[in-house]
Amino acid sequence: MKYVLIIHEVADYSAWKKVFDSASKIRKEAGELSYQVLNYEKDSNKIVHFSKWTSHQDAKNFFESPKLVQIREEAGVKSPDFIYLDELEVGVL
Repeated sequence: MKYVLIIHEVADYSAWKKVFDSASKIRKEAGELSYQVLNYEKDSNKIVHFSKWTSHQDAKNFFESPKLVQIREEAGVKSPDFIYLDELEVGVL
């Protein structure tokens, strides 16, 4: 399975979340299969977006597209870090 971990700061979580939710259709069409949104314990505007994708290339095509760069700017995203991950093992304890 292919995953993407994105860490970024947003100007305002509520404003960012509205834009994030409104982009759900284009995220799904691009290949996002599932996601989790988390924030830092001591900084509610520091967001972690962890998602499962059809492929790393699909994710890169989406995240690097001019349209998404514009959406991030509109959502108040500051300097996102993208980490592309391959699943090695899953377990439940």
